[in-house]
Amino acid sequence: MRPALLDPLFAPASSLAGIGPKLAKLLMKLTGSEDEARVIDLVFHAPTSVIDRRLKPGIAHLPEGAIVTVEGRVDRHQPAPSRSNAPYRVYLHDETGELTLTFFHAKADWLEKSLPVGETVVVSGRAEWFNGRPTMVHPDYIVPVEKADTLPTVEPVYPMTAGLSAKILRRSIESALARVPVFPEWIDPAIVAKQGFPTTDEALTALHNPRDETDIEPQAPARRRLAYDEFLAGQLSLSLVRSRMRKARGRPVRATGVLSDKVRAGLPFQLTKGQQEAVTAILEDMSQETRMLRMLQGDVGSGKTIVGLLAMLAVVEDGGQAVLMAPTEILARQHYEGIAALAENAGVTVSLLTGKTKARERKEIEAKIASGEAKIVIGTHALFQDNVAYHDLRLAIVDEQHRFGVHQRLRLTAKGMAPHLLVMSATPIPRTLVLAAFGDMDVSNLTEKPAGRKPIQTVTIPLERIGDIVGRLRDALAQGKKSYWICPLVEESEAVELMSAEERYETLAKALGPDKVGLIHGRMSSTDKDAAMEAFRSGETRLLVATTVVEVGVDVPDASIIVIEHAERFGLAQLHQLRGRVGRGDEASSCILLYKGPLSEMGHARLSVLRESNDGFRIAEEDLKLRGEGELLGTRQSGIPGFRFGSLEAHGDILAIARKDAGYIVSKDPGLQSERGAALRTLLYLFRRDEAIRYLNAG
Repeated sequence: MRPALLDPLFAPASSLAGIGPKLAKLLMKLTGSEDEARVIDLVFHAPTSVIDRRLKPGIAHLPEGAIVTVEGRVDRHQPAPSRSNAPYRVYLHDETGELTLTFFHAKADWLEKSLPVGETVVVSGRAEWFNGRPTMVHPDYIVPVEKADTLPTVEPVYPMTAGLSAKILRRSIESALARVPVFPEWIDPAIVAKQGFPTTDEALTALHNPRDETDIEPQAPARRRLAYDEFLAGQLSLSLVRSRMRKARGRPVRATGVLSDKVRAGLPFQLTKGQQEAVTAILEDMSQETRMLRMLQGDVGSGKTIVGLLAMLAVVEDGGQAVLMAPTEILARQHYEGIAALAENAGVTVSLLTGKTKARERKEIEAKIASGEAKIVIGTHALFQDNVAYHDLRLAIVDEQHRFGVHQRLRLTAKGMAPHLLVMSATPIPRTLVLAAFGDMDVSNLTEKPAGRKPIQTVTIPLERIGDIVGRLRDALAQGKKSYWICPLVEESEAVELMSAEERYETLAKALGPDKVGLIHGRMSSTDKDAAMEAFRSGETRLLVATTVVEVGVDVPDASIIVIEHAERFGLAQLHQLRGRVGRGDEASSCILLYKGPLSEMGHARLSVLRESNDGFRIAEEDLKLRGEGELLGTRQSGIPGFRFGSLEAHGDILAIARKDAGYIVSKDPGLQSERGAALRTLLYLFRRDEAIRYLNAG
């Protein structure tokens, strides 16, 4: 149960004074909360810069464009003439000169009340010079001189959302901060002393009340303290879960390889050295008394699926069941088609279970799973629903694992008696990020591509030359080639995304012929998506206009051209994933990155890396450098945490200390029963790592 100390922080944000339903909705959008924003979401909403209002020059010496604070006496008001768009002006002076305050669409009575003629006031805002006269448009602050001390001298600036004003957000955060309690100390005193950390409550207060720019930088003591807390919560929860999982006795898999030999014999290619090594490591892990916890990272098209299948066949040979969970219907179906055909050589049938499986068929499959007749099951999140009971689940494989939260992986593995766990990712994850997100999970990397694959030629072309590209596609279609055209997601709004994909489809269908062009996007039904993919796979259509639903795993070996529109909108790793949809056959392939100029420095760097390299591991490292780990793999809901305070680049030193400390804690106090253990439970709840506590309690 969550400690009572934290209850005020986990109350809805609407429990704070001044936050009604409309503001609560905006705060939910701002903080990315799944339901209503909590007080803690506001406390953890860190500023990204500051406004310094300490500059107080005389009116005649105001620097153009600077934020200044001015004290002066109000001389006169000049209201806008009725029915005109002219602004309302107020004039004030000090001993050096006169300042014009300009207001558009402001209420005259409010201005007269705030700026009474003859009174001395303090105003703060951006100084501008217009026709040789100093002006300030809509000052940020207007206060009587006797209340000048209420004006913030250094003000935090926060990430915002449309419809929310900075003043209201700051006021909401101030209310939230008043609920921060004095926390028990969960860090080892020796680490606190050596690092010079403030307490957590002091750090949160300092974070939102910076004295200058340096107070919000990564190396500021408050920021380092909060980064350490966040890393420790993450590493401790991983260590607790992992130590329990390792203690749960695995069931050794004993197999001679009779089934996998039959599949290997039917393969039209030899396994690469990396695939051989990965299979050996997995079989070795599964033969032990302890549970396997291994990550298989393979670059796009490196052949992870066959490695997964050979592991599943070992389990089947030993009398157990294996499942493979994919994040999307398309990917699950594709795995099913590829694996079922190969497994047939070994006389093993494969079942498919997804959210779209029809009720009658679902019942039959669930019965086969429960009886043990279904040996290999492939599907989506439907695999871990409550009504799915396994006869003897011995191996769970999670594909594209960063798209599943930790709790989803736990629910799947809870379906068996300590099943072995293999997580697969085609998005290579830099080593530092693997440590931060998965602790000490064993990792196998597939760095080679199967023999015969040609490198993909990548070019960058400005959007104005889109006509040339359409001409090139016309020639490619005439030669019987298959191509993808990827449209960007616009502002995270699926409605807009749908429009952009449909509009591009219309223009391409008009230019190239409607019978040759297909369309697939996220809002289509599963049946329509499958039909569009099938038409493209079979060659009925030869150009597929798509959104990023084809990003991961979609496999059409004879597709050889991919055009990515507005490439500057995508992350590097995502562009590399999309590029990996081509170059899967033996034909030379090309990737055309259409961009809208002018590109930022980072935009240039990103597209250059892609042009120069086909190596997903190098690209992932570059992406981490360019964008930071929070963005690298998407949302907070993914298995990879987007850190709020910690940065792997800036805080790598304290991540290493937090890992070591977490290991020490788990070795000395695995149940968190000591006084420090109780404080650490509070830390885990504070950073929403309660799945580790639930795991502790459930044993």
